[in-house]
Amino acid sequence: MQLLDFARGPGLQIAITLLVLGTTWRLVHMLALPWGRRRTEPRASARRAGLATVFRRFWPLAGFQEGVRYGHLLGYISHIGLAVVVFGGVFHIELIASITGLHWPSLPPIFITFSAAVAIAAFVALLIRRLTQPVLRMLSDWDDYFSWLVVVLPLVTGLAVAGGLGLRYETLLAVHILSAELLLIWIPFGKLFHAFSFAPSRAFTGAQYGRRGVPV
Repeated sequence: MQLLDFARGPGLQIAITLLVLGTTWRLVHMLALPWGRRRTEPRASARRAGLATVFRRFWPLAGFQEGVRYGHLLGYISHIGLAVVVFGGVFHIELIASITGLHWPSLPPIFITFSAAVAIAAFVALLIRRLTQPVLRMLSDWDDYFSWLVVVLPLVTGLAVAGGLGLRYETLLAVHILSAELLLIWIPFGKLFHAFSFAPSRAFTGAQYGRRGVPV
């Protein structure tokens, strides 16, 4: 079996299986935690506050803007660029359609290439910021750097495939697919799990404060 055949076949099946099982396990574990019995009457709607917090925390509070504006902007650019590449590329859409049956129009290849390049630049800037700011550097561990690597690798190898840079096309494509599969496998087990956990965790925090009457 050639490397490309493995990447398209067993490798992809293993990656998707681990992504689904790992994500399900962590979500069930998180949602089943014993949060404790509430012994007080709610002062406001916990449900409304929880839902509002999910969306309001996409942007930091006004009092924290000065210190995080640059990093927050880079975070938006990198995440949006990554989302455009994943959900806008024709081959990615075809892959998603083959698994889920969902299909939508693709974006022009030049736009996908531009988005990938911008996302890579933003991720590099975020890495430099992490390495140069003492507090961020102190708070970072190996998970932060490994997660950064497994996100950036598919973008870099994807650009290499699109531009025909380096190795033979079949080899580059296999490396690109394998790097994407590494990303899928790692999501449930590292900090990249925030892609699934941010909504329930924000909702729980907002609901806890909301039922106490604390503005969120």
